Amino acid sequence: MKYMRVLFVCTGNAYRSPVAEALLKNVKPDIKADSAGIDPGIPISEAAKKYLINENAQKYLKSHPEGLVGKNLISYDLIVAMESKHKEVLINSCPQCAEKIVVWNIDDPYFLPHGYAEKIFNQIKEKVTKLVNSL
Repeated sequence: MKYMRVLFVCTGNAYRSPVAEALLKNVKPDIKADSAGIDPGIPISEAAKKYLINENAQKYLKSHPEGLVGKNLISYDLIVAMESKHKEVLINSCPQCAEKIVVWNIDDPYFLPHGYAEKIFNQIKEKVTKLVNSL
């Protein structure tokens, strides 16, 4: 049986993409979810951990950020870029992946005022729910 493979991509793989990965694994464990950052380097967000506990999904949060290096982009059925700039990087790395990349347009909470992490979490949760319902 072939599993659907989904890759979530953001800048640092410290909040948006690992949250999306954990939420998807929590609600749809038969999908192979993964995440990566185009420029990882900071630790996983404490806010991400806190909000995932409320969803009982913290067990799916990766322990440290990962980059695109070592990810076989062509092997994913769907690649979700959090912003258009991430899609550009992905297409430069894998031009044949262009048709399977979607952009969610979710802002990076690291560059927003304090308190936006929960709003971003809820946006990601809503997008993951829509994704699951579309499958």
